Amino acid sequence: MTPTDQERGSFMSPNSRIEKIVKRNGQVVTFDKEKIVNAIFKAAIQVGGEDRRLAEILADKVVHQLELSKNPEALPSVEEVQDIIEKELIESGHAKTAKEFILYRYAHNKLRQGVEKQSATSSGNIPYKKIWQTLTWAIDHDCYSVDKINARIENGTFPQLVEEVTEKYNADIASAVEKIIARKDDVRIVIIAGPSSSGKTTTTIKVGEHLKEQGYELVSMELDNYYFDLEHHPRDEFGDYDFETPEALDLKLINQHLSDLLEGKTIQMPRYNFKTGKREQETDPMKLEKNQILLLDSLHGLYGPMTDSVSEEKKFKLYIETLCQIKNKEGEFIRWTDVRLLRRMVRDSWHRSYNPRQTLEHWHYVRRSEIQHIIPFLGTVDHIIDGSLPYELPIYKKHLFHHFPDFVKDYREDPKRQDAYIRAKRVHDLLESFKTWEDEEVVPKDALIREYIGGSIYEY
Repeated sequence: MTPTDQERGSFMSPNSRIEKIVKRNGQVVTFDKEKIVNAIFKAAIQVGGEDRRLAEILADKVVHQLELSKNPEALPSVEEVQDIIEKELIESGHAKTAKEFILYRYAHNKLRQGVEKQSATSSGNIPYKKIWQTLTWAIDHDCYSVDKINARIENGTFPQLVEEVTEKYNADIASAVEKIIARKDDVRIVIIAGPSSSGKTTTTIKVGEHLKEQGYELVSMELDNYYFDLEHHPRDEFGDYDFETPEALDLKLINQHLSDLLEGKTIQMPRYNFKTGKREQETDPMKLEKNQILLLDSLHGLYGPMTDSVSEEKKFKLYIETLCQIKNKEGEFIRWTDVRLLRRMVRDSWHRSYNPRQTLEHWHYVRRSEIQHIIPFLGTVDHIIDGSLPYELPIYKKHLFHHFPDFVKDYREDPKRQDAYIRAKRVHDLLESFKTWEDEEVVPKDALIREYIGGSIYEY
C-alpha cells in the first residue's frame, strides 16, 4: 500500500464527533479511531505495506465519511464502519488492501457464526453459569469495575477484598474436591488444565492438600519436565521458540509413563531446566501405589493425545480460567488473556529468565495454542474453577506499568509486531486506569497470586 497524491497532502478530519458505537452484540462502547487504524494497517501488512502513517490518514477519511453519514438519532454500528473502510480503500486506489480486509472480515464473520452455533448447542460444561456466578459475586463485593476497585483502595477496604477473594477461591476448590471424592472408587488421575498463567500449579497443590485431609495420598507428575530439549524446537522469523504447542512435550513418553504408573511400575521421570533449555541428566523415580492418586498440572491436560493411554473413567478433569468480570473505564469487560499476560510477565521475569518484552512478543504463540489445543476440549471437563483475583491488577501495576510506554512506542510502527502493539496499548491503558497497591504483605503466603509475584510458602 503506497500513498496516493491526495494522501501525500495534509488531509485530516476535524476532531471526531463520534463518541459511541454499537457492537454486534448490541453493547454500546466508546468509539476508538485507533481500532480502524489497526484494521487497515493489518490488512496492508498482508500485501507488503509498512506505512502506518498512511493507515492513520485513511482512518481519518473513514471517520470523516462516518460523520457525514451519521444519523443524529442513531449510533453508528461496527458493520457501518467496516462498510466505509471497504469503500474508502477501494476509492483511494488500494484494491489489494481492500481485498485483504474483505477476506479478513468474511473469515471472522464465519468464525462468529460457528461460535454462536456452538453456544446454542453447548451443555453446562462451557462456563456460562460460572461466569454469571462470578459477575454476581463481583457486584456483591464492590469489585466489578476499575472504579469500584480503586474506591476500595481509597477507602481502606482493599485488604478486606483480598480476604474475600481468598475465601471464594478456597471454596471453589473445596467444591471440586467433593466431586472427586464422590468418584473415589474409579478416579486414579486428576488433571488440572487451563490456559497459561491461569493458576494451574497453585490449584493443583491446594487440591492435593484437600484430598490429603480426606485420607488420600497424592503424587504430582509435573508435565513441564517432559519438554524436548530446546535445540529440537522450531524457531520463527524472530528466532522465538514455541513452548505452547503440546507437541513441544514428549507425548509418547508421557503416555508410556502414565500407563506404567497405573500398572504399578516404577518410572524415571525426567527433569527439565528452563534456564538451560535442556533435560538434566538426573531423573526422579516415581511409583503410584493403589491408595494413591496422580495429579497432573498441565497447560494441555485436556488435549486428547496427552493422556490417550488412560481410560476416561479413571480421569477427573478440572479446568481453571481467570473468569474476571471487571469493567474498564469504557464499560467493557477486561479480557481474561490480558490478566494472564501480566501474570506471566511477572513470573517469567524472576522464574524463567524472560524479560517482560520477550513474554509480550511470545504471547501470540500462547493464544494460538489455547485456541487450538484447550478451548475445543472444554466440553470434557468435570469442574471449572475460577482463578480470577479482582485485587491483582493494582499489584501488577507496581511491577510492570513502567515497561508499557516503551512497548507502545517501539511496536507502533513495526509492521511485524502489530499483534504486540495492539495488546501493549490495550494493557497500557488498562494499567494506567488502576491505582497502584504497594503493600503485598496483605496477600496470604499461600495465595494463588504468589505463584507470580513470589513469596509463596509453596515451591514452584
